[in-house]
Amino acid sequence: MKQALRALVLALALGTAGAVLAAPVDINTADAAAIAAAMKGVGLKKAEAIVAYRKANGPFKRVEDLTLVKGIGIKTVEKNRANLTVKRPARK
Repeated sequence: MKQALRALVLALALGTAGAVLAAPVDINTADAAAIAAAMKGVGLKKAEAIVAYRKANGPFKRVEDLTLVKGIGIKTVEKNRANLTVKRPARK
């Protein structure tokens, strides 16, 4: 019993450490699954809408531009800001 409890505690500790150490997701390059996994309160359908908006309108300039996607408000952006980034394209 003690061994099972230790294993559970270790698994939980490692699982949360991975979430804390995960790098922010670039909303200009990530696919819908990665966006959905990174954003609290955003499922696959909404993440697909973010990707569709990006394809139709070009890359996001700021994380706040996610509010241009129907159904994404500033509260959602603020809640997820630490998990998101917008990298500038490399200059040629």
